[in-house]
Amino acid sequence: MSEYDPFAAIYDQWSAHMTEDVPFYIALAREADGPIVELAVGTGRVAIPVATETGKPVIGIDLSPAMLAVARERAAEADVDLDLRQQDMRDFELEEPAALVYSPFRALLHMPTWADKRRVFERVAASLQPGGRFSWNAFVFDHAIASRNDGQHQDEPLPHTVKQMPHESRVDIELDSGAAVSLWWATKNEWLGLIDVAGREVEALYGDFERGAFDEASREFVWVVRKPG
Repeated sequence: MSEYDPFAAIYDQWSAHMTEDVPFYIALAREADGPIVELAVGTGRVAIPVATETGKPVIGIDLSPAMLAVARERAAEADVDLDLRQQDMRDFELEEPAALVYSPFRALLHMPTWADKRRVFERVAASLQPGGRFSWNAFVFDHAIASRNDGQHQDEPLPHTVKQMPHESRVDIELDSGAAVSLWWATKNEWLGLIDVAGREVEALYGDFERGAFDEASREFVWVVRKPG
């Protein structure tokens, strides 16, 4: 059992507000000449439309059996080809190098330490074909937003409370139902350090999914990096 299993039944409602990322990842998938992999595939929110719109199979990696069970059911209903695998993204392996690996909805922030994130980047580096892309998004930490939300109960998208733990660069999200999850934020320089140690090259850093410039007003990192060659 995974700590994310309790979210499987409510994930669609929890993530309903996030829709703008889907066309972005579909566009990257259309350009991929080879296997496509989604890390933290969850219930297939992004992978299913990617497979549907591109006609290409997608390998989905996730740690949660409950999430994968929902994804299998949804994929069958949509009649799309998802190869769903229960694996830790820090240790995943592929039989064939991928053309695209992507990780949506800030999933990399579930890695608690820089070393954990580095392991993911190293596995991605080992799994990409030359010229292959790795893309992900993550929030830009904003002290004003954090201060405003800290300890506050919120009703949308589901009743929950957000607690800030600045000493560990951590945000705890506690649902009224009892389910809880944590996110560990990273700065731009931390992301650049991970890209560097994994031997990747930055293709683009956007401030939104419309490929807008990343600047002082940006509150989302949208990264696309490439394996040299």
